[in-house]
Amino acid sequence: MKKLVVLTGSGISAESGFKTFRESNGLWENYEVNKVATPEGWSENQELVLDFYNQLRKKLQEAEPNEGHKGLVELEKYFEVQIITQNIDNLHERAGSKHVLHLHGELMKARSTVDEQLVYDINGWELKLGDKCEKGSQLRPHIVWFGEAVPNMIQAIRITQGADIFAIIGTSLVVYPAAGLLDYVPLKIPIFLVDPNDVEIPLHRNITLIHEKAGKGVQTLMQKIINLPLNKS
Repeated sequence: MKKLVVLTGSGISAESGFKTFRESNGLWENYEVNKVATPEGWSENQELVLDFYNQLRKKLQEAEPNEGHKGLVELEKYFEVQIITQNIDNLHERAGSKHVLHLHGELMKARSTVDEQLVYDINGWELKLGDKCEKGSQLRPHIVWFGEAVPNMIQAIRITQGADIFAIIGTSLVVYPAAGLLDYVPLKIPIFLVDPNDVEIPLHRNITLIHEKAGKGVQTLMQKIINLPLNKS
């Protein structure tokens, strides 16, 4: 079975009404990014940071997977599908995708502030001051904040290098290091980009643009790749 690797970004979650990407004005859901998504912000005001992510979890509980998420599950009938997502929501998993790698963390998880290997599921939507890990340290959101390393990047590179088909959905290829995955896609395999916006396509790769939103675009992608011959070297 061919391996389809899909890199997803905020565009696919936006169709579910869940937007958490950084806007051009430096705000993230009307919060200053440096106040709620940096280690410095956490050191300055833990209560503010916890409240921000609590509100995001409440919004996530109201959101539902859309046709884009469901279409990627449908593709598992034809391909070995591996999703690499920049999104912190769990909409891929809730839609039924079996293999999802989160680059920027997971909103529905918390981790220890003294041992990053201690990660816990969050029941409900609230993480509070005083919620501690087994070592007695305050729990923080399991999110990769600006200025922090992306620990799953090495695994993402390995997955990308093994792709037979590579698709990009809902991300403009300007957020690094995730955008750098394109450099690890095998040279002769087909690459598809699903995005309704005018995206600057890198000239050094042959990329097929599907100029549609994620929901419709995934259906178009499916039509294009189901009978695509394998041409990988």
